[in-house]
Amino acid sequence: MTAGTGLEDLLRSLAPQVLGALARRYDDFGLCEDAVQEALLAAAQQWPVEGVPDNPRGWMTTVASRRLVDLLRAEQARRRREATVAAQLPEVAPGPDEHSWGDQDDTLTLLFLCCHPALTPASQVALTLRAVGGLTAAEIARAFLVPEATMAPRISRAKQRIRAAGARFEEPPESERAERLRVVLQVLYLIFNEGYTATCGPDLHRTDLTREAVRLTRKVLRRLPDDGEVAGLLALMLLTEARRPARTGDDGALIPLAEQDRSRWDAAAIAEGTALVTEAMSRSGLGPYQLQAAIAAVHAEAARPEDTDWTQIAILYKILERLTPNPMVTLNRAVAVAMTEGPRAGLLLLEELENDDRMTRHHRFRAVRAHLLEMADDPRAAHDEYLLAARHTASIPEQRYLRSKAERLGA
Repeated sequence: MTAGTGLEDLLRSLAPQVLGALARRYDDFGLCEDAVQEALLAAAQQWPVEGVPDNPRGWMTTVASRRLVDLLRAEQARRRREATVAAQLPEVAPGPDEHSWGDQDDTLTLLFLCCHPALTPASQVALTLRAVGGLTAAEIARAFLVPEATMAPRISRAKQRIRAAGARFEEPPESERAERLRVVLQVLYLIFNEGYTATCGPDLHRTDLTREAVRLTRKVLRRLPDDGEVAGLLALMLLTEARRPARTGDDGALIPLAEQDRSRWDAAAIAEGTALVTEAMSRSGLGPYQLQAAIAAVHAEAARPEDTDWTQIAILYKILERLTPNPMVTLNRAVAVAMTEGPRAGLLLLEELENDDRMTRHHRFRAVRAHLLEMADDPRAAHDEYLLAARHTASIPEQRYLRSKAERLGA
């Protein structure tokens, strides 16, 4: 294997495996993560020159273990206890093939730890991408358009908070498991959404984030194959990502769903996502990710925009709204209602959100309202709402699209 994407993918897949093995054995997440990052750097420098070893995971585990022992001894020396504790440290095996203790897949345990309740959602996302996704602080900073000098301390503080909370490298007790898994899925969903529609910057997509979210969700599903919501989330990601090739033109301009060239949608991803959600809904209780995936599947079934079964979509949104009341769900349902009962019915539904400051300041609320006003033959009001929507988003492609909509309607 040569340097480049193939090597990067290999290292990224190895990072959580090696970190999980070390954290399980040494139970010091912060130092283990530092050691793995140094092993990744060593591999990135040596493997392109020397070639990938026969057992890359064992090589990484050995190098990271040796570095971890150095870090532990340095820390113990600072505490003036080196002589007492160092002797108790396990010896590092000389060969990579002897690391049988590194063979277990600890991805889910790592995700539970990175999504510890002591952390803020932003820290959970950053630490998940660093520890489980194998991204560097610089890569994460670029993805979220912040300086590396901002992201690196955030990751460091997250590790310190986990340590201060006394969290151990183990899966949560059964009583906490469902809630912690819900947070894990939410973090993966946030990572995917940021990649699919970046909140700011010049690009609509960040495929490194969507790819990572899909990869990590696949790993969770392998650990929890009978969990309907994990399957639903993966299905939702696949069905949504399938539309990405058609979402932008050659100039990077946003193309809305109704105007996309559906022949460019990824048929394999649609087939896999549809099969996943169909099976999940047939064997487990309904959950929000399954319902959202089902809605995405209905869109994917339509060969043309006019073939879309909006009645079914409106019903699914109504069920989703009852299951998990959320203003964004209501906003999406308003579109489906407008398509089945007319734009005025959709606008009436939007009135329920007028007193919610979170929504009235959100560009999607303004954009949907503008679209429904345009459908209702009120171009002046739609023009103003499109401009308001453009002012409420930091995404340059979305700004351009919304302003172009306003310009076509005139003042």
